[in-house]
This record gives sequence, structure tokens and C-alpha cells, in this order.
Amino acid sequence: MDAPSTDPLLSLRRSIASNRPPIPTASPAPTPPSDAIENLAVATHLQFADPEHISFPLDTLTRFISSDKPVDLRSIYFAWQKKDVAIPDYIASAQKLNEELYGTTGVGSRVQNLVFVERLDLITWLEGASEESEYIKALESDVAAARSAQVASGAAGGISAAPSSTAGARAGKTIDPRLREIYNGERRMGDRNSVLRGIKPTDFSHIRKTAEIFLGRNRPRPGAHPPSSTGATAPSTVPNTSSLVSLPKKPSRRPDPIILLSPSASSLLRMSNIKSFLEAGTYIPPDGAGAGSSGATATILHISRLLPSIDASRPLRFILVDTPDQFKPDYWSRLVAVFTTGQTWQFRGYKWQSPPELFRHVLGIYVGWRSEEVPATVRGWGRGVSSAQIEKWNAHQGVQGRWRDREVVEGIWDRVEESMRAKGWGNEGGPAMMGGR
Repeated sequence: MDAPSTDPLLSLRRSIASNRPPIPTASPAPTPPSDAIENLAVATHLQFADPEHISFPLDTLTRFISSDKPVDLRSIYFAWQKKDVAIPDYIASAQKLNEELYGTTGVGSRVQNLVFVERLDLITWLEGASEESEYIKALESDVAAARSAQVASGAAGGISAAPSSTAGARAGKTIDPRLREIYNGERRMGDRNSVLRGIKPTDFSHIRKTAEIFLGRNRPRPGAHPPSSTGATAPSTVPNTSSLVSLPKKPSRRPDPIILLSPSASSLLRMSNIKSFLEAGTYIPPDGAGAGSSGATATILHISRLLPSIDASRPLRFILVDTPDQFKPDYWSRLVAVFTTGQTWQFRGYKWQSPPELFRHVLGIYVGWRSEEVPATVRGWGRGVSSAQIEKWNAHQGVQGRWRDREVVEGIWDRVEESMRAKGWGNEGGPAMMGGR
């Protein structure tokens, strides 16, 4: 008999390719397809009819290796039957079949549950989409043929040639012309070793010349090492940094301080009007026509302010948001002020959700109408909350009558500057960079 007739794996693969699947039976005798036994717990043999009748016991061990052990034909055929089901269904079906096998035989036979990679590799090989499998051991006849070919070619006794990895799979099967066309169109992929090998040598001497310019090897160096006793000048690998000393030092990137606004609809200051208030010193109702259209939909704003006692040469850029949802852990050390309306639900999601604790770490700012009293809840939070009052909006006067707003805004900035300085802010950064809290 040829190899497919004696090997259950090749017989199963050829029957699948010819669209004549095998028949589970209860005996090795020829059985018509109408008498096939679908229950693998009852069946004992797997019968093939192409090109000639042959029957294998379902307990036959195959060349498919899993966990260093050969897998029996029943497990192989069961995996093929369940090739289109999901992994949980496959596992459940295997467990059910094992229970039926135990009830039928009592001991012995059981279906081996192949892991996903093994099952995928097996199905791919059985369908003919792959000519090799890392889990299928080569036939002895193919190994002997490959060894004979080495001897005939003179490779034996010297450097052995690598045997064809597809010899075992191609033996006894004619590749479908459509598959052959697909294989011919495939592009061979390289690994890191083949990709890094070029087809010609490359001269990188120009890089060395460019590097000498930056390293200053061609320039005289003050304070260089004196010549050695042999008269030769000792080469120095220390770069010339004399030309770099005079360059101004690039200022370090300091973190931007953060100001949190209240998301409450009753707040006088929201994302739509906070920028005009803190930058221009003019209050505009958040829903008024003069409020910024971009600020109404923006989730983050930036304003710059020079705080002389912190950095007299560079303005600080402040980030304004109305929610800490996107905060990273280090952002809380950059929080310098919280605008509040006195509603405690605002502090849900904060690092410090208790108002007294929050305003021990961060300056609180309450802005209300001049004719109204500061809420008792705000007064009860202590000295950590600073209150400011502005004139009520007069639609007839508009911004023309808002000359007192500038004084209120300057007072707010003074308190922010004083709080930041007390908490360790300086020209190099905030408390997190300077070893603060």
C-alpha cells in the first residue's frame, strides 16, 4: 500500500480534498454511507472508500503530536467535525463526548481537547491550505527519501542540506491548480536577519566627517592634554564643549498650573466667559451674546498671566477646565485654584472630595453678585476660600459700565499668586518638580 493507504492523517486529508468524507462505523467491514454512526462514542472505526476501501480504528494513534504525545484518530476527526464552532462550544462538546465514552466503555477511550493553535494548524493542513504543520511528524518513508537524496547529491558526509519541510505533506497529494497559483503569487517574508543584510556594502565615512564638525576635533581646545613623552599627541575622545559654554541655556519646560471651574449652570463664571473675565477684566454673562462662542463648546482653555513674585521674566500659562475627568495623578499637584458656587456635588471625582480638606491644598474662589450675601456653606469652609463680588449685569449699559470688574480680577490674581508662592511655585516649576507636597 502507498503512504495515504497506511496513514490515517493522509487518508483523511485526501478524502476531504475529494469531497468524500470518511464514515464512522462500528466494525472494520465495508459499510454503506446510509449506515454511518454519527455518535463517536458508539463508533469504533473510521472507514475510507477512496481510492480503495480501508478502515482505521478510532483509537489509532496518528502523527499529530500534542504535548509530546501522539493524538488518536477519534480526537483528530472530532476536531475536524467541530472546525466551524466556537472554542467554548468545542470544549463543551468534547466534555460531553468524553462523558458518553465513559458511560459506553467505562474506561480507556477519551477525546483529547486540542488547544486553539493546534486545532487551527490541524484544520489548515487537512483542508490543503498549508503544506506543512509543525505538529505533524514526518513519515519515515519521507525521512529516508530525503536522506537518500542527500547522499546522492554529495551532501552526506559534509554540510548536510536542510530537508524539504514540505516533502511529507506533498507526498501522495496533487496540489490544486488554484492553490498552486496562489502559492506562486505569495511574497516570501524575511526575518530580522535577512532584512538587515544589504545587497552591497555602504560607505558611512561621510557620517564620520560630519560628526567631527560637531565634536570639534578639528578645532584647537584650550586646556588640552600636553604631548606624551614620545612626542606624539595623545588623542582625546572628550568632545570640545568650549563653543557650547557661551550658548544660552534652554529654559526647562515647567508644568502649566491648572484652574478648575464649576460646571454648575448657576455659576457666574463658566467656560464661555471665564477667559474674558480673567484676561480682559470684564464680566459678560455666560449665555450672553458677548460671550465667546468657542469657549461655550471648548473643554479646555489656556490663558497667560505674568506673576512677578513667581517668575518676573516669563508669563505662566494656565489651563482652565470644568471637570477633572481627564486628570492624571500628577495633575492634582498642578491644581492652583477652584472656582466654586458652594455646591458640594461639584467635588465628586476630585482627589479631595471633602471641601475643608480640598481647600487646605488648593485655593478656593467664590464669585457672586455684590448685592447678595455669600452663602453660609462657603463661609463655613474657612479661610481657604476667597470671596469676590461683582456688580450685577445691566443689559442697557453692557460692558461700558463694568469698570469695577478689573479691580476684582486683579484681586483674584493677587490671591492666586500668593497661594502659589506659598505652596512652592517658582520660576523652575511647581511643587511636584521642586520636591513639594
